[in-house]
Amino acid sequence: MRDAVIVEAVRTPVGKGKPNGSLAHVHPVELLAHTLRTLVERSGVDPALIDDVIGGTVDQVGEQAMNTTRYAVLSAGFPETVPATTVDRQCGSSQQAVHFAAQGVMSGAYDIVVACGVESMSRVPMWSNVPAGKDPFGPGVAARYPEGLVPQGISAELIAAKWSLSRAEMDAFAVSSHQKAAAAWAAGLFDTQVAPLEGVTRDESVRPGTTAEILAGLKPAYYDPGFAERFPQIEWNVTAGNASPVNDGASAVLITSGETAARLGLRPLARVHEVAVSGSDPLLMLTGVIPATEKVLRRAGLGIGDIDLFEVNEAFSSVVLAWRQETGADLARVNVNGGAIALGHPLGASGTRLTTTLVHAMRDRGARFGLQTMCEAGGLANAMILEAVR
Repeated sequence: MRDAVIVEAVRTPVGKGKPNGSLAHVHPVELLAHTLRTLVERSGVDPALIDDVIGGTVDQVGEQAMNTTRYAVLSAGFPETVPATTVDRQCGSSQQAVHFAAQGVMSGAYDIVVACGVESMSRVPMWSNVPAGKDPFGPGVAARYPEGLVPQGISAELIAAKWSLSRAEMDAFAVSSHQKAAAAWAAGLFDTQVAPLEGVTRDESVRPGTTAEILAGLKPAYYDPGFAERFPQIEWNVTAGNASPVNDGASAVLITSGETAARLGLRPLARVHEVAVSGSDPLLMLTGVIPATEKVLRRAGLGIGDIDLFEVNEAFSSVVLAWRQETGADLARVNVNGGAIALGHPLGASGTRLTTTLVHAMRDRGARFGLQTMCEAGGLANAMILEAVR
């Protein structure tokens, strides 16, 4: 079987997903098109050689409907012969795109493929694809879970309660995310991976002045009397400060075989060493990163101590901290340039944003192995191990 290598990885700056956000005026197709255009410009690859473009988008409705990735390919100026598809594995959509792309290269179905993602949460708010009064789950799920499933914020609270995570711990983790992201920007570590767009050059959600004292003053974000009665163990410690914000952004990575990279004179950033997906309790919902990490390590024949750098999506502080308790990972190796709490979480774009951050951090720090994992709605998770190409 052939190998699959990442030869280029770029992203937009991440804007606040609100009407006054720095990228709110940009159509999501154009967000992704800008990233695709930059990807081929920086790599030097002729877009006519691309076998497929696989993109992730979560709320596929309105301006993000009808196969957004295809229209981004056309807007980017790629030949009409370049195909594209859009996938949805919730927050892990574009990481799943990386998995599909790498698997296609390994199998010989692709020689050159793009994995990417986009989400404009300012223009297409979360849950826009579920009209009021409509049930996206169906009667079978209702029968299996008669007490009802819960929103992600409640899942984050249940995780905090189950793993005995205090408000102070979660806030401290959030402060650290902002500090690391601000330091990375100050050191120029994002300069080579970010593609400025219409005067926007920086991630808008990073708050260098965030302190534990400031976060301690925030109110619980998800308190609900009904859920408080159903789950008396919840202490209501999840706030807007220790959770990821809503955002706009796009990201993309270029994947090919090592043989093709050598033939075209492309320098690999990393090799896709192993991938895995897992399912878990849809009530806790966000804990899938734990079995997904165990599964990908087992398949790779590696231990947690073999991994030099981790990218664990910071949907909520409680998710990463519970994952760390269960895996024993060294927190100093996790999200070393900040995570989604600071950098932002444009849902469909986050998977390839993490990949972009990880491959550049691996190069900057001389790391051999990097592991990326993301929790996803419905009790799902993706995990992937990257290996440096010497």
